[in-house]
Amino acid sequence: MTQPAIPQTDPGAAYRERKDEIDAAVARVLASGRYILGPEVEAFESAFAAWSGLGYAVGVANGTDALELALRGLDIGPGDVVATVSLTAVATVAAIELVGARAVLVDIDPFYGLDPGGLEAAIRLHKPKAVIPVHLYGQACAMGPIMELAGRHGFKVIEDCSQAHGASLAGRRVGSFGDVACYSLYPTKNLGALGDGGVIATGDAALATRLKALREYGWRERYISAETGMNSRLDPIQAAILRVKLAHLATDNARRAAIAAVYDRALNETAIAPPRRRPGAGHVFHQYVLRARDRDGLKAALAARGIGTLVHYPQAVHQQPAYRGRVAVGPAGLGLTDKAMPEILSLPMYPQLEEAALTRIAAALAELGKEES
Repeated sequence: MTQPAIPQTDPGAAYRERKDEIDAAVARVLASGRYILGPEVEAFESAFAAWSGLGYAVGVANGTDALELALRGLDIGPGDVVATVSLTAVATVAAIELVGARAVLVDIDPFYGLDPGGLEAAIRLHKPKAVIPVHLYGQACAMGPIMELAGRHGFKVIEDCSQAHGASLAGRRVGSFGDVACYSLYPTKNLGALGDGGVIATGDAALATRLKALREYGWRERYISAETGMNSRLDPIQAAILRVKLAHLATDNARRAAIAAVYDRALNETAIAPPRRRPGAGHVFHQYVLRARDRDGLKAALAARGIGTLVHYPQAVHQQPAYRGRVAVGPAGLGLTDKAMPEILSLPMYPQLEEAALTRIAAALAELGKEES
């Protein structure tokens, strides 16, 4: 008898698990007659601001817009340099270029975060006005050295927390280190809407006020643009859904950690490398990304067993046709980034992954890992 396929991710399962709560939240919005911004968005912003510990949150249409608006809110624009990594969702670099700035790409460290040594080289050569560290796969960057460099050289720090809702470093939540934190709320994220969404968090009241104007044409009063803005408003239906899901985020993150522990045990004494953990970091496993010499062979073997996987990402930004030729800096260029690309593979990871499916995956990993050894 053929076993059912196991998807790499399943945002529909998150809806089914909390269907009654989510349906009630959606019905509340539909009955309210307020379908653009309004009290549902304000309530989510208030809840997210409290959760983040930063005091202010601004709901926007998606994670890319969150980054673009954060850059604009910090007066980053044409002629400015922004340093970030190449191993990231392309949205990070796209947002930099959308404001007219120039992206300088820095190598990763062994934990997939922006390498502080590479950043120092970027500072010497290009004097960035801002830096975007990306907390990739659910794990914090080395924010201590990055913030020390920011203090010394005066650049702004925009934390891309889109894959790290609830991640921490030395007991401090990511997003709380820099000037502003940006989150995607895409359906597969640790905190995901049932459509597009994004949010910006900051401890700066004046910046939050400006961001709220910028997301809606630069309005400080209705229909009057105090400055040029854009249209990027979080949908109130998504805001209501996100309020439901935010209340369960800690539980969902704990389940992700439990799934990761099962994978770790399965890979023990195999040649397949589990994700490395940064000392002092609280990983929330947006993705569980292993490393295998024969990544494509492993992917095919898992697929033959009905186990879905994905590659996050098939190409780093600097390898993609639209972004080739962007400046890359670092002691060894983008050496660690280039080395990782053909080896990384994301296993099934979502809180609703059932125990029977998890057992199947673990058994397959143990078997295939011994073959790789």
